[in-house]
Amino acid sequence: MNRELLMLVDAISREKSVERDVVFGAVEAALASATKKLYGGEVDIRVSIDRDSGEYETFRRWHVVPNEAGLQNPDSEILLFEAQEQIADIEVEDHIEESVESVPIGRIGAQAAKQVILQKIRDAEREQLLNDFMSRGEKIFMGTVKRLDKGDIIAESGRVEGRLKRTEMIAKENLRTGDRVRAVILGVDPTQRGPQIMLSRSSPEFMKELFAQEVPEIEQGLLEIKSCARDAGSRAKIAVLSHDKRVDPIGTCVGVRGSRVNGVTNELAGERVDIVLWSEDPAQFVIGALAPANVQSIVVDEERHAMDVVVDEENLAIAIGRGGQNVRLASELTGWRINIMSAEESAVKQAQESESVRKLFVDKLDVDAEVADILIAEGFTSLEEVAYVPMQEMLEIEAFDEDTVNELRTRAKDALLTMEIAREESVEEVSQDLRDLEGVTPELVAKLADGNIHTRDDLADLAVDELVELAGMDEADARAMIMKAREHWFTA
Repeated sequence: MNRELLMLVDAISREKSVERDVVFGAVEAALASATKKLYGGEVDIRVSIDRDSGEYETFRRWHVVPNEAGLQNPDSEILLFEAQEQIADIEVEDHIEESVESVPIGRIGAQAAKQVILQKIRDAEREQLLNDFMSRGEKIFMGTVKRLDKGDIIAESGRVEGRLKRTEMIAKENLRTGDRVRAVILGVDPTQRGPQIMLSRSSPEFMKELFAQEVPEIEQGLLEIKSCARDAGSRAKIAVLSHDKRVDPIGTCVGVRGSRVNGVTNELAGERVDIVLWSEDPAQFVIGALAPANVQSIVVDEERHAMDVVVDEENLAIAIGRGGQNVRLASELTGWRINIMSAEESAVKQAQESESVRKLFVDKLDVDAEVADILIAEGFTSLEEVAYVPMQEMLEIEAFDEDTVNELRTRAKDALLTMEIAREESVEEVSQDLRDLEGVTPELVAKLADGNIHTRDDLADLAVDELVELAGMDEADARAMIMKAREHWFTA
């Protein structure tokens, strides 16, 4: 019988082109399944087959669990103290095994064994095909629509299948069985039943890969797509950089009479693509990203990672775009929060900011409005700048002599120290339940304290835009944090 087992394993291994260990594993699982039926309940059985002789042993196993946890499944669990009576140095999560009588292969329920073995073989074949496909390093999946599965598309390439979820499709497309389809491979989801290769036609990565196929200079390393933002099926922006001064990045991606960019557009249901020159200078990058709108001026706020972009009235609608599309894509492309405003709105905001800085200087430095205005005119916007910019820079201000500069610096440092002490006292007032809230960092605690937010309920009462302004976080994160703070209202 043992010799017949080895012959069976070898035959299945050759026929299905899978490793002998996989077939042995399937037989072990079948034997274990048959043994479990003899005991009933949820016993844990392990079968071990000697790969050379074909002889096999069967063991019943108990999982060691902590004493305080109790037994959830007495058929396959044992408490630690009981296990230690048998094996002194055994630990939680280990197993105790007891040799039991093996089920003869001839008495195995043939149908059950066959099903287990065939399923193992199918899984192994599927995994092998998947591994072979992924090892080729292809980034674009090219196949045929095989069927629909609850709104998802199952595409087939050779013997490998991929899943294109509804959320990863281009909205206006209507793919049908038999249609050719291309999509970028997002990765493999081993938890997914059915096809495990996950595909996308709406992700920015798909557009990058399409351009890489259309533009040889990208594959050669002469050009690089630095970033991409998409409203799938409608409009997209890509930022390109040339690593060779002789190569025009935008013209190269457009191609002769638009042939290259049109190849991408045709694949993406007419999606319009703006090609932008990438720049190390964030302001210059944003100016390019907002094309075709003409920008008058930009104010960069490094701390909030945001920019106020001023355009004239004629360009206001163009810069914003239909439904805010242009500015939203530009923001995603550059990674900066972009606030579009007219010259009039910018002047009002600057006046408000100047008044706020003027009041800060008058109150904290104990100076009159004239001195405060001189500091503002020279570009000072904070007490830190007054206190710590190089002495020589302040001495260059014609209206100030050395004594005045020294006095201003001393007052600024004293004011900062007083404010820091007050801030620390305010931070100490922040409740522990707010500090323990998921996502709340020490830096955020300080910002919340500055805004007189000291409890979880204080945070829960905020509007999203208030938290965005207070903490400098993006809108989605602010909304999620406020909802987290409100959870206890509904669970109490």
